[in-house]
Amino acid sequence: MNDSPGWASPGSAPSDDQDGTAGIPRPSAPADGDRPAGQWSPTQPPAGQWSPPSAPGRGPGAGPGMPVPPPGWGAPGPGWGGPPPAAKPGVIPLRPLGVGEILDGAVSTMRTHWRTVLGVSLTVSVVTEILVILLQRYVLPEPASIDPNAVGAEAVRQAGDSLRSELFSTVPASVIAMIATLLTTSVLTVVISRSVLGRSVTLREAWSEARPRLLPLLGLTVLLSAMVVAIMAVGLTPGLLLPGGLGAALAFLGFVAACVVAVWLWVRFTLAAPALMLERQPILTSLRRSAKLVKGSWWRMFGMLLLTGVLIFVLTLIIAIPFGIIAVTVDSNGLSEFLNSDSTDFGWPFLIITGIGEVIVSTLAYPFTAGVMALLYVDQRIRREALDLDLARAAGVPGYDTPRS
Repeated sequence: MNDSPGWASPGSAPSDDQDGTAGIPRPSAPADGDRPAGQWSPTQPPAGQWSPPSAPGRGPGAGPGMPVPPPGWGAPGPGWGGPPPAAKPGVIPLRPLGVGEILDGAVSTMRTHWRTVLGVSLTVSVVTEILVILLQRYVLPEPASIDPNAVGAEAVRQAGDSLRSELFSTVPASVIAMIATLLTTSVLTVVISRSVLGRSVTLREAWSEARPRLLPLLGLTVLLSAMVVAIMAVGLTPGLLLPGGLGAALAFLGFVAACVVAVWLWVRFTLAAPALMLERQPILTSLRRSAKLVKGSWWRMFGMLLLTGVLIFVLTLIIAIPFGIIAVTVDSNGLSEFLNSDSTDFGWPFLIITGIGEVIVSTLAYPFTAGVMALLYVDQRIRREALDLDLARAAGVPGYDTPRS
């Protein structure tokens, strides 16, 4: 029986034939507007409202292919206490999720599969931080100096030099961070897809599942980044071409408009990566899938992503500030000397101690963010496509062994 819950690999091995795994079930096609009526819901039930499906011929609304109800559940009547709680084979209940349940599911995945999760995120974080430190120490140039007393054309020239220096220093670290995010997201999304079904997965199995999707995921990331760059260029270019205050005002307005469009697209396509990984969709199809799933719930998705960003920011402050104070104290004669010094030439003690703090932050942030994204995808498919029935069947929940027609 194909136990795929509408995405790839709820089983225990990759399903790409080129990897020598012929016979592994392929993922079923996602339910959307092209499927028969009843497979796609244009509206979404609120979190927590769920009722077990009826068996064929056993209650109102029963239809062919619906699973047998769990033992002890029957039609309403005298003394009926309501439906039982939704099945929970893994880290989330199989019904529309609330905000707290999505956050708790991400944390529960980290706690339950900590060996695999921390093994991936810690390894990637350490390698990434070492590369960034070596770049800062030996490759990247010193930041351009700015004379606070400079005026006129000289001030403009120094500001331009400082901006170019900052961009040149930021790009290599950003590329490294992007690659690190790709690796962790690809592997951890597989781990999370298993944790929803209550199944364990080793690091080797997760990597085998994720490896064939790395290049498409890289293509998706590059495409989205290019879209943002193009939007910013369109917004800023008219203002930069005009001289004086009018150009500056127009550039500011263009920047604000570009940011609004970029945020709108970011939320609209935020589920593209999980769709690409778990449904094995091509890049453009993943973008369309994300847009379809997000439609009608843009503000909810935006609020969830904003909350996730705030939590990561708070985590960063809690960890980075103590490590920063320790690094400054060890690398100089104290915080007061550091604050009064104009030098930006940090020593090895400073770089190593702050690097340790960055590793800790990244080790925790990578799996938490990946977990939230994957569970948002699962939640939207439960709300729109009744994915909970497929998930319960794939997890072997009693009463859900009949596939949907």
